[in-house]
Amino acid sequence: MLRQIARDIKAAQERDPAARSKLEVLLCYSGLHAIIAHRFNHKLWQWGLRLPARWLAQIARGLTGVEIHPGATIGEGLFIDHGMGTVIGETAEIGDNCTLFHGVTLGGTGKETGKRHPTLRDNVLVGAHAQVLGAIEIGEGAMIGAGAVVTKAVPPYTTVVGIPARPVRRRERAPQDFHHEQIADPNARAFECLWLRLGQQAQALGELKARLDERHGESAELDELRQTVRRLEARLQELEQAPAEAPATLAGLEQSSQPVEPLLEHLPRDQQI
Repeated sequence: MLRQIARDIKAAQERDPAARSKLEVLLCYSGLHAIIAHRFNHKLWQWGLRLPARWLAQIARGLTGVEIHPGATIGEGLFIDHGMGTVIGETAEIGDNCTLFHGVTLGGTGKETGKRHPTLRDNVLVGAHAQVLGAIEIGEGAMIGAGAVVTKAVPPYTTVVGIPARPVRRRERAPQDFHHEQIADPNARAFECLWLRLGQQAQALGELKARLDERHGESAELDELRQTVRRLEARLQELEQAPAEAPATLAGLEQSSQPVEPLLEHLPRDQQI
């Protein structure tokens, strides 16, 4: 236990630029206090002293603002930054060298028994107020953006953001990256692709209209084709003049149940954020 606490103190020093000394971390970091209390409470839980473990966990919650169920399994080198409002459920599992910001929830869904909380592999980073729900696995080196709601498994070395969380980047390694404000916006990327496609369609329609104008003679088929081109051209002009209608185009995407893995094929590797 002492070795684990020493690694927890070292983790805070390495990942928080405000940490000036081991003594400051030991005395002033409520996240560390919560982890130390949990390591003792978890031992009691393993020894079958469930009620004392729960009671002491409640006292630690009142003192630190961090609620960790004594049944949760936590590896070495965990850093809970600020800590206030963080909740870690009974069957949650956290690997080594993970980082949680304030307001994070590792919670369950429904009233099922057994394994019902997330598993975080090594080197996972979870941003402020992110909610990770259910018996899902967050792969090694994954990063969850602030405020995200994660209800599906996240592959290793993948960054997810949004509600519901969607992948925006994958990497080959897991640096301790705290620049949440620079994470790509998947919705903005989708809009950019849609407007690019809209421009391409407008150009294609213009070329088709020019070719039709070059055709001489009249026929029912040509007249029908010209009318279709004019309708499409008018619709494209409406879309260009009313970009507020664009979210309706994406309404179907929000309800999509497409799994994460196929989406990753379109993401660049080692993209800088």
